[in-house]
Amino acid sequence: MTVKADIDFQKDLFEAANKMRGSVAPADYKHYVLPLIFLRYLSNKYEQRRKELEQIVKDPSSDWYTEDDEMRQVIITDPDQYKAENVFVVPEEASWSYIMKNAKQPNIKEILDNAMKRLEEENPELEGILPRIYQGSNLPPENVAGLIEIFSRDVFSANTDDSVDILGRTYEYFISSFAASEGNRGGEFFTPSSIVKLLVAMLEPKSGIVFDPACGSGGMFIQSEEYAPNKHALSFYGQENVVTTVRLGKMNVLLHGINAEIRLGDSLLNDQFPDLKADYVIANPPFNQKDWGADRLSKKDPRLIGPVTNSNANYMWIQHFLYHLNDTGTAGFVMANGAMTTNVKEEKEVRQKLVDEGYIDCIVQLPEKLFFTTGIPCCLFFLSKNRDGKNGYRARKNEILFIDARKMGTLVSRKQKALSKEEIDKIAAVYRAYKYEGAEGYEDVVGFCKVATIEEVQANDYKLTPGIYVGTEVSDEDDIPFEEKMAELTQRLLEQFEESNRLQEKIKMDLEELM
Repeated sequence: MTVKADIDFQKDLFEAANKMRGSVAPADYKHYVLPLIFLRYLSNKYEQRRKELEQIVKDPSSDWYTEDDEMRQVIITDPDQYKAENVFVVPEEASWSYIMKNAKQPNIKEILDNAMKRLEEENPELEGILPRIYQGSNLPPENVAGLIEIFSRDVFSANTDDSVDILGRTYEYFISSFAASEGNRGGEFFTPSSIVKLLVAMLEPKSGIVFDPACGSGGMFIQSEEYAPNKHALSFYGQENVVTTVRLGKMNVLLHGINAEIRLGDSLLNDQFPDLKADYVIANPPFNQKDWGADRLSKKDPRLIGPVTNSNANYMWIQHFLYHLNDTGTAGFVMANGAMTTNVKEEKEVRQKLVDEGYIDCIVQLPEKLFFTTGIPCCLFFLSKNRDGKNGYRARKNEILFIDARKMGTLVSRKQKALSKEEIDKIAAVYRAYKYEGAEGYEDVVGFCKVATIEEVQANDYKLTPGIYVGTEVSDEDDIPFEEKMAELTQRLLEQFEESNRLQEKIKMDLEELM
């Protein structure tokens, strides 16, 4: 199988659109381009439904058949006929044909803003998703016209049966391409597809609630829906802290026929779903967040099973994920490698508790360079409340599966690796063989996978690096990025300074007593 990068599809289309960027910053440009794709999608869906209704009212075998032209028009323009099929109503001045006809008008930016406004007026559920930012932008009108021309190509025509699907894939491709062009910032709203596919293949979401409290552009939801054997058997809930990213995510899921409830807010400090208990938590939270506001968190916060530190939010995210699982739920999420071995007092205390109480189900160490432009190695954590041998799962509360996938992945560009489908299937198959009752085929493989007991993990000072258990010869310490190692050492040094000061004071007081 050929491994493809996230940025190796419809390249000419993206490059053509990028030429229209002018002086707009790459990080801002996506907010002008992506809504146009969404607009075209809404218009195509509406146009296709309208044509369908035009056929239905003329079909004698249809319940809606009528020879009365006036009644036909009433049926064809009835908003309920569109909403019943999950199609948004598109007024004339927001239709793609109208926008295309006026693309070269000097006030095209005003026309686009008005189109967004009219769409929201006709469809209140779109409120806050469609930005009215074109008129106030630096984009020259001719560049806007150029973008409209690109998305007016025949391949996107409503007359093409698969145009809706093509627009969905184009939107996703553009998101990944923008993420690549933004470097580290791109990781804030986009997770590379091979990581998303691996998480979903291991979690196997089939029915129930899926929760992503760092949902970015909604890629985890789309992959979960694709994986589930029965469509619409999953309910999606997400939270995101950046208003423009919330818009991207909502447009992305709608483009893929998914209704997800995505709310704006800081998941750690302003949980928008305090009572939500999910069957699956799946996320790629920001790595190693500093000064995230730990002091603003109540010590009685129900999510806490241990202390938190303001120097790094990793273990607050982990506690957040665990809290939002229902009694049989499983969480799979991306984490910086440092979380597996950190000796920062607060973080280590939580890690010990997760191990001792049997929540950690599996750890997968990933190859480096899976993210755009950064080689920071990362891993996957799987926490589960379904480890006591019920519902078809094997009793494994005293075990943890470790998988070392560092040797996997293929370079698909100078800076990025991706996992192949075969590699994803291999890792997911190991996890399934380990967790299901009666599943056959699991066995430890030196250098790749190993089921370790809780006692073994405790004996290794609660370190969760797979290399310790599977037998790799590579030094685990070398895999910790400099900045993570430095943060940990700095924290340890500060703690030793504090201890030193305390001891000095004690010695001083003892001396005073003697004198």
